[in-house]
Amino acid sequence: MKQNQVSLKKNFMMNAILTLSSLLFPLISFQYVSRIILPVGTGKVDFATSIIVYFNIIAQLGMPLYGVRAIAKVRDDKEELNRVAQELFLINIVMTIFSYIVLFIMAFAVTRFQQERTLLFIMSASILLSAIGMEWLYKGLEKYSFITLFSVLFKIIALIGMYLLIHVKEDYLIYGALSVLASSGAGIINFLHARKLISFKKVGKYNFKRHLSAIGIFFAMACATQIYTHLDTVMLGFMKGDEEVGIYNAAVKIKIALVSLVTSLSAVLLPRSSYYVDHEMLDEFKRISSKALNFVVLLSIPLTVYFIIFAKESILFLSGDKYINGVIPMQIIMPTVICIGLTNIMGIQILVPLNKEKTVLFSVLAGSIIDLFINLLLIPGYGAVGAALGTLIAEIAVFVWQFIVLKEDVIETFKKIPVVTILVALLIAIAISIWTKFLGWGSFKTLLVSALLYYVAYYVTLLMAKVPIAIEMKDIVLSRFGKKK
Repeated sequence: MKQNQVSLKKNFMMNAILTLSSLLFPLISFQYVSRIILPVGTGKVDFATSIIVYFNIIAQLGMPLYGVRAIAKVRDDKEELNRVAQELFLINIVMTIFSYIVLFIMAFAVTRFQQERTLLFIMSASILLSAIGMEWLYKGLEKYSFITLFSVLFKIIALIGMYLLIHVKEDYLIYGALSVLASSGAGIINFLHARKLISFKKVGKYNFKRHLSAIGIFFAMACATQIYTHLDTVMLGFMKGDEEVGIYNAAVKIKIALVSLVTSLSAVLLPRSSYYVDHEMLDEFKRISSKALNFVVLLSIPLTVYFIIFAKESILFLSGDKYINGVIPMQIIMPTVICIGLTNIMGIQILVPLNKEKTVLFSVLAGSIIDLFINLLLIPGYGAVGAALGTLIAEIAVFVWQFIVLKEDVIETFKKIPVVTILVALLIAIAISIWTKFLGWGSFKTLLVSALLYYVAYYVTLLMAKVPIAIEMKDIVLSRFGKKK
């Protein structure tokens, strides 16, 4: 068991590095690119990205979650591992071909798609790269070091490419291509290396039927989730145009980066949770689930509060003054970081390993319906602000649904969360940092100094209050430092 715990900490550290790279890449690249291709250019790429996401959902068919769980359950049986991996890969490839056929038809049939057909085709490379990348295999086997290394490498290559190749507003096509390279380029390396993890030689008779029921549920769940995740951008593109999309996504990019940071633990825990449940190690399952919920609360709340307070400085630093109208949408959408963090643990780490993915499906279906209704109601009159409200209310609905279902399982954990201590720590952190907003330092210096003061004050307060998770994080860091020394 000790070995499992050490491995889990290593996986978390690797995934934290991967998440940090995903956090820094859009912040650094968008800060440069947004000032060159302007809101219209970034809006075109964001709109195309949101469209391709739906075709990628068709191609992936729920594989990012189902594949991880399926691989984790058979990882100790080499022959069955090969068979399951081959079955899932073949299903993935067939659906990828189908997805491309539908995309090509719509690219010539839909007027809005015809306007940016070249960009759509460029962005569609992510569909193939995701399919051959088989990230679900690596995550199911907990090979986080490998996927982290090459994902970070391709992000660095893409970032260098952006500075070298993007110089005028018409270069938004290059921006789209390099964005695909950053997000999915590692799929090529994953595919080449996969033969060291599994055999591609046929292993007995395939049994595709055993996957179809669960895949169908995960597919529906992915569709519903992506509807209210990307529907705001798509509807803004159709109803308000590229510029409004560009302004709105300046705020959304920050939210996405923070969500990636907060949910990084959930991504690491899914294969381990599935393994524990499958081997009836329920005490271990409950222990890591409870710890994960505490971790998400302690991390997501201060992030949300900070970026609500410093939304203007964040937008100005990331995108420039032409995106200033994104400040209010950003402030509205920030609480979704808390909601998504919690629903990732309750849904992905607790419900999915327990084979209760239907509950997750119903919750995200409710969220997507609410989001669609509010978007139709508010986007025509309020644009990006209306889209942000729709997303916020949808995420709250998903959280409430999952909490009600899991109330008996998680209520004790929520009761033990040190709410008063967190509030005191937040008040101290705000008091120590907020004065930086009024000194006219500029967005970068303000964010640098305020973030340092804010998070140090928050964390030190938690340590002084002897909050267990904070102490454990300190011990992990000190132990790593001690080993290196």
